[in-house]
Formats: sequence, structure tokens, C-alpha cells
Amino acid sequence: MTETPEDQVFADAIEVANIPTLLMVLVQLTGELHWLEEPYMPKRQAGLGDNDSGGLEERHQKEVREAALEAILSWRNGRPVALPEPDEDLIVRMLSVSMAEPVPSEYGQFTAAQLGQVKFLDHEKVTTPAGFKVLVIGAGVSGLCAAINLQMLGIDFQVVERNKTVGGVWWENRYPGAGVDTPNHLYSYSFAPHDWEKYFCLRDELHGYLEEVCDQFDVRDSIHFETNVERIEYQATSQTWLATLQLADGSKEHVEANVVISAAGIFNPPVMPQIEGLDKWEGEKWHTARWPESADLTGKHVAIIGNGASCMQIAPEIQDDVASLTIFQKSVHWAAPFEQFRKEVPDPLRFLLKEVPLYRNWYRVRLGWTFNDRIHTALQKDPAWEHPDRSLNAQNDAHRAYFTDYVIAELGDKADELLDRVLPTYPPFGKRMLMDNGWYRMLRNPKVELVDEHVAEIAGNSLRTRDGVEYEADTLLLATGFDVLNFITTYEAIGRSGASLSERWEDDNAKAYLGTVIPDFPNFFTLYGPNLQPGHGGSLIFVVEMQVRYIMDVIQKMLDQNVGAVEIRQDVHDGYNEDVDNAHEKMVWTHPGMTSYYRNERGRIVVNSPWRNVDFYQMTREALLEEYVTESAGELIAD
Repeated sequence: MTETPEDQVFADAIEVANIPTLLMVLVQLTGELHWLEEPYMPKRQAGLGDNDSGGLEERHQKEVREAALEAILSWRNGRPVALPEPDEDLIVRMLSVSMAEPVPSEYGQFTAAQLGQVKFLDHEKVTTPAGFKVLVIGAGVSGLCAAINLQMLGIDFQVVERNKTVGGVWWENRYPGAGVDTPNHLYSYSFAPHDWEKYFCLRDELHGYLEEVCDQFDVRDSIHFETNVERIEYQATSQTWLATLQLADGSKEHVEANVVISAAGIFNPPVMPQIEGLDKWEGEKWHTARWPESADLTGKHVAIIGNGASCMQIAPEIQDDVASLTIFQKSVHWAAPFEQFRKEVPDPLRFLLKEVPLYRNWYRVRLGWTFNDRIHTALQKDPAWEHPDRSLNAQNDAHRAYFTDYVIAELGDKADELLDRVLPTYPPFGKRMLMDNGWYRMLRNPKVELVDEHVAEIAGNSLRTRDGVEYEADTLLLATGFDVLNFITTYEAIGRSGASLSERWEDDNAKAYLGTVIPDFPNFFTLYGPNLQPGHGGSLIFVVEMQVRYIMDVIQKMLDQNVGAVEIRQDVHDGYNEDVDNAHEKMVWTHPGMTSYYRNERGRIVVNSPWRNVDFYQMTREALLEEYVTESAGELIAD
């Protein structure tokens, strides 16, 4: 066989490719199962890295790479895949070998779906009655996913988006260092792969991806931009929702839809801290979610209130530009090593990911296991554990030791001074696990001061803490997060009974069956709803895809069975949420050692999901209409 220039590109790519992923490609392309046995079985590594060498000896890595190159080039030249659809038992074995740890048998079908073997959504066009319409609120990650799937099914829909383009939080948040803390090969749609420049992309690349997906699937013309939803109200007589919209010119418009899908997101609006004198600050001031395009912090004395995810990204980014940086720490966070921070994907490897779907899919599956369900067991309380104040179980305690050693190493000669001030006393993962992009090294910078006391009062350009110390600054940045617990805050929703959704949810106590449907709100679905954030890590996007698949199944069954309204039964809803709360009682987020935006004032976990992804996959595989109160199209329910 004559070597071509493309063959050399493949050879270059395979030289830097991930060995555990190549092994899975080899098995499927050749059908040879000896690649799952010694001496080729990868060894497990600590941390969240890709484990590119698999821990194999150099000679065995060389064998794998040579065999993979031959198999891939033969496939490119027409040789069929030997195992195009491995059975579930083999898939589990393959993933277990690739990850160098046991993977439960229940992951067979779930992984097959991620590999594209199980059809994730029936994209065949459906027949809809005249006038049937779906309204989608929001054109961020969730809204785009809903719109694309509705279009694939041939259902008439309209999306309303308050911003001037798509992207949601990835359009609104443009502060320095803004980016994903989940690998973007995982934090992306399963149906829309992308040629990523970095392993963990920054905001501009991710927003560009969402713009690209919007155009690739031709849904932009169905989105009404700069349009706010003010109110939606269910109309029982017509089995529809009446939405009041405010258009860009300030005028109002009323839109009627059979189904409403809320994709408004929860990371809005920004929370402003309640500090005396804040409104009288004399210098520049803004919330991190409203970063001005013209902002220039060069040579400025900057103060940041809050030290969560946005501050952890901003502060290391601006430390060398500012004259000084004072960070007012609200609480302490755990942060994991960020091995691939700012690391570019090599061009040959980008070629491989683009040209070999098997490699791309297995690479994504491995990321999913690493960042999603792998640590779920570490978040479970062990009643017999002897150190319940600092950790939950032996596995969680091992995480604590690993992260502690990392922090000490990063602080270097500042460890004696800073360790007690930055090391959490609560168990790992009790609050959102952050990815360290140089935070601890930044604290060694003489221009940076970390203040533990809360700001009590602001006067002029001075911030006074509760212990009476004053700090001067030119610019004040508010990294104080969002009103997350109240969920839907950008519009009012009125259900069948006339009660609002905020009343039903008691403002900060939101509940929904599967995080998706609520009694008294027929034909209404919430994406990224209550108890759906994968708090143990991983990609929210795949959770949203599972939700959308479920919603599409409900809509298809409504159309197939001439159903005009579906409303989740109260007993089904309540039983599910009781299960959610019981599961949370056994998990880290109810630990008394910390507070977080996951938990409301009642102590109930409202934001995070207690489920593994594989559990939620099974729960959302099929919509069961017997779990709903249904009405035939045109039928009214008697009082």
C-alpha cells in the first residue's frame, strides 16, 4: 500500500493519541479482544487527567500505536469495522479496561447510547394537527437543544430570547478567564461534534460553537431575539399557554402555544450583595456577569468581593495587569488540579478526532466516566466513618488527602501562612468543586491580598471589614453569583389553578418530576430544572439532552394519541421528590459543615441531582403517560 500525505498525518496523530482510547478503537476495528488483556491493560492514574500513556511500558505503547495506525488506515481504505456494535457486556468490559477500574454492568446500554449505537432520539418526522405549536423560552445551551430536536421532528416552534444572539450565560459572561471547567469534548452536544482548539475552551470558543450549531441546524430564523417573556398563563379552555412578550421596541405581543419549554436557565439574575454604602461607591464598579467590553484594569487597584468560580477564573487572569488586587473571601472552596488548563489540542490529534468517529466517541465516553459518575460513591455518607466532620468515607478522605497535598505544593513557601485560610474543613465536593487555574500560585503574588473578613461598609473608595480594617481601591468587582435557588425568575408562570409557579415553589423550594414537569402546569416543561445539576461533576449538556429526549417522547405520544393536555400526577411528582430528598440525606451536600447555593434556608437540596447519569438515563428513556393526568384534544376536565 502506497503511503499518502494523509497517512503521515494519521501517523503523527497516533503518536500523540490517548492509549486507552486507541485500545478501544483497535478492538472495534479488528475484533481482536487480546487488546483488552495484559500486557495492554492500562493502569489507573490519580486525578482527572486523560492518562494518555495508560501506564504501559514504552514497547507496549509502540505496539498499540502501530496496530492502531494499520487498523485505521485499513478502515479508511474500505475495510469494514469488525465490531460495529459491541454488545453491552463487551462495552462494559471495554470501558472497564480503558478506565482501569470496574464499571458496573448497568452502564452497557448507557455507554452504547453515548457511542451512538442506541438511537438517542427518533428523528423521523411526526404528523401534527394544524396550528400545533411549541414555545421555547431561551436560546442558550438548553433552548438550542430543544429547538434543534423540535426541528428534526418537524414540529412548528418559536424560540424567544432576550439577548441579541444565542448562547445564554456563554453570551452574557465575558469576564477575563471565563471558560468551561468541564472538558469541552464532553461539554458539547453529542449530535454536534466540534474541532476544539483547547481541551478546556475559553468563553469565546464555546460561544462560537453555539453560534455555529445554531446555523448548522438552521434554527436561527425560528428565534426571536431581544424579546422578553413577561408572563405565561395556562388556558384550560383551549389547552394552550398564552404568553405575553415584550419586543425590542417596547411593544407587547401575545403568543399562544400548545406546549411551553422553559430554557431560561438558572444563572440569572446576578446577585448584588447587601452592603451598606455599595450604591455610593465612587470608583468603577460592576458585577462579573455584566463585564463592560471597554473595561481596562491595567494599573488599577482592584477589589473583588466573592471568591467563587468566577473570581477563581478572573483573579489569576488579571493579577499581572493590576497595581494591586484585594480579594474579600466569603467562604473556602476545594479546587482540583487543572492539568490541561490552556493546553491546546495538537493539530494532528484534532485531525484524528475529526476523521475517526470511533476515537472521538470513545474519548468522550472516557471523559464522561472520569467527570460524571466515577466519584459518585465518594459522595455517600458512611455512618460508620470515624471522621464525619472532615470527610464522608474512606474514598472521600483519600480525595481530601490528594487535594490537600496539591494545595500545599501550589502554595509553596506561603503554605505556612495561607494553608489554614484556604483549606476547607468540610468534605471534598461539599460545595461546587472548582478547577484550579493558578489560584493558589496567584496567592503567592505580593500584589495580591486575601482578606478573610466580610465587607461591612463602603464609603467613597474605601471598603471597611467587620473587624474595622479599611481597604482602598479604584475598581470594585462583584463576584457574588446568581439568584439560583429561585430558578425561574425572568418571567411569571400561572398554572391551571391560577397560582403562580413561584408560589407553588415557595420561591426557593422548587420541585419537579425528573426536574422537568410540575403538577398544575400542563404541557409545561423545564430544562435545567430543580435537582438536575450534576453536582458531582461532568456535563450538564448531556443531562439536558436526556431531558429533551424525554420531552420529545411526551410530545410524540400526545400527537399519536390525540392528547391535548398532559399534567404530571401529584402522587408521582411527590413520590419522586421524596426519593430525591432521601437520597440527598445520605450525600455530601446535606453535610452541616458548609453552606452553598445548592441548599435553601430549609436545608433542602434544590439544585443538585442525587442521581448518577446512568440512573437519569433510565428514568428518562421513555415517557409513561399513565404517570400523567391526560385530556383528549379539545376535552375539558370537569371541576
